[in-house]
Amino acid sequence: MLHRHRELCERAVDPLEIAAGLEAHGVTDRTAARFRHRDVFSLAEELYARVPRGGERGQQGPRTEPLPVPRVRAGWILLTLLPGALGTATVAGLRLTHGQPRLLAATAGLLTVAVATRAALRCGPLAGPPGTHACPTKNGTRAWTLWLLGYALLGDGLLNAVMTGGPDALPTGAPDGPWPTATAPALALTLACAPAAWCAHLLSAGARRRLAGSRDLEDFTAAAKPLLLGTYALFLGALTALLLVCGTVLHAPPACPQTLALGALLLLARLLTVHHHRHAPAVALGAAAATEAVALALPLAARLPGCAALVAPVRTLVNAGGEAAVPALACGTAALALLLHAGRTLTQASAYAPTGAPE
Repeated sequence: MLHRHRELCERAVDPLEIAAGLEAHGVTDRTAARFRHRDVFSLAEELYARVPRGGERGQQGPRTEPLPVPRVRAGWILLTLLPGALGTATVAGLRLTHGQPRLLAATAGLLTVAVATRAALRCGPLAGPPGTHACPTKNGTRAWTLWLLGYALLGDGLLNAVMTGGPDALPTGAPDGPWPTATAPALALTLACAPAAWCAHLLSAGARRRLAGSRDLEDFTAAAKPLLLGTYALFLGALTALLLVCGTVLHAPPACPQTLALGALLLLARLLTVHHHRHAPAVALGAAAATEAVALALPLAARLPGCAALVAPVRTLVNAGGEAAVPALACGTAALALLLHAGRTLTQASAYAPTGAPE
């Protein structure tokens, strides 16, 4: 054990940093028991005591400062504001144009918002760990995310058209068209990139400070749980305010339940990805997207001879809560599952230690 993790032990400031690194490499209390220790922290204390510090070998003394806290930089602040600014410009273009110019404005707006969002996710507190962009799960996660955002923009109108025998026309980008476009929720989600980045920064910075001041892993977990839940609640409050403002300004329904569920799901998925947990977000996003796709496919399949019963589950759900019940249920269930997962993973010291390895 000492030979395998010698570099980690030599660079560590205290036993807690070693414990976090061991935990990130899969060392559990059961593993520690094989070395006659009651838990990982006890094993880390022995490793810390056994390995000479840099000053003891005649080299430079060990660093005594706490783990580095992420700093606020003007670059990522501007990048997280850019999707909202471009989204606002796109919605204004849709409201001020008609016909072919409206189609061009919608296309250009979607492309520029997508590029700006991609840039915001590659810099600052929303950026994933090194190697994320080459990860095999990234393409799947990106596809599910695009589907969920597309459904938030057009899905309710499409489901209503499918349930009533349509669709008979393509979307025009107008909120009052035959296939309505939910501009208020879409605009609120683009504006929410900024509070999402700030919440991710607060979580990471607060966790690093608690990691430096905790006595052991259990002490850190106890301090990290309210930090995670508080950050999560802060983002939901900011997204709610943005939804209400956008709905009021655009004179459109804010679609709060389904948009809050989607925003919560996307934030949790990004936080887990940032802190080295990529598999669970991909599964949750894929399950939510598949649920929405099935809800659209069943009414269409029910038009086939002898298949009328297939529409019953979707019709029951729509009659109970409207078209919004489908994304609210799909995204809300996935977000709840990710929240439970985050409560176990994002409250571990290994998620924030610089020695943590990807999942």
